[in-house]
Amino acid sequence: MKLRSMLFVPGDSERKFAKGSAAGADALILDLEDAVAPSMKDAARAHVSGLLDGGEARSWRFFVRANPFDTGMTFDDMAAVVKPGLDGLLIPKADGADDLLRIGQELDRLESRAGMAQGTVKLAVVATETARAMFNLGSYAPPPPRLVAITWGAEDLAAAIGATDNKEPDGSWTFPYQVARAQCLFAATAAEVLPLDTLYADFRDPEGLERDCRRARRDGFVGRIAIHPDQVAVINRAFSPTPEQIAEAQAIVNAFAAAPDAGTIGIGGKMYDIPHLKAARRTLAGA
Repeated sequence: MKLRSMLFVPGDSERKFAKGSAAGADALILDLEDAVAPSMKDAARAHVSGLLDGGEARSWRFFVRANPFDTGMTFDDMAAVVKPGLDGLLIPKADGADDLLRIGQELDRLESRAGMAQGTVKLAVVATETARAMFNLGSYAPPPPRLVAITWGAEDLAAAIGATDNKEPDGSWTFPYQVARAQCLFAATAAEVLPLDTLYADFRDPEGLERDCRRARRDGFVGRIAIHPDQVAVINRAFSPTPEQIAEAQAIVNAFAAAPDAGTIGIGGKMYDIPHLKAARRTLAGA
């Protein structure tokens, strides 16, 4: 599943859904959690359920962010939206893999009720939003059934630990959130699922977003969360290999294919070994 860009859309806004649908994101996340006021939760749930009933062909994956367990609304959200057309759920404030196993058991029941094949609905998880979660990131390897992506969040974690801010004066993350970001990347890689970077809050700063995406891709992330349609094109471009990168990766793969017993290969005066081959295959997979 390609998830370079996952765009949040409030679950109670038809106008924002229409705009988000045309943004070119790999996935939309119809949000029933933070983007929806408590008084609008029922309306948002009904709206998202109705969108799934439309049956239109889509160029993007349909994800829903349910409310977390401590609200008592998680399973009601799932009961409303698990139906044909739903591709996945984004699970917020998870404490570890055990929470996903609970979600998976309920999905088994709801998919059966809806006449869907078992395992149709995939899971992505925001894995760093509680203090307990930070100690359980290793629980995602091996991955729970259905898990396809792990991302991280800073705002809820800051609230959980009582931080007054999570950014340095220059806009960089303070140390606790650098740890959360890195641990998300390691957890996803260990689980062999997609590591997705968190949102970039200033949607009026495309240059800053692009620089940050380039850093994220350099570090190993393969996509990120978007909070505004204008961010999607920048994110997609940053997390897509360039023609030059594709050509180089193909040359490395071809060279090793021509010499299957070689541990190192020389191409154009440069030496490449097995880690380069693995990286080249990842580049081609993302092309």
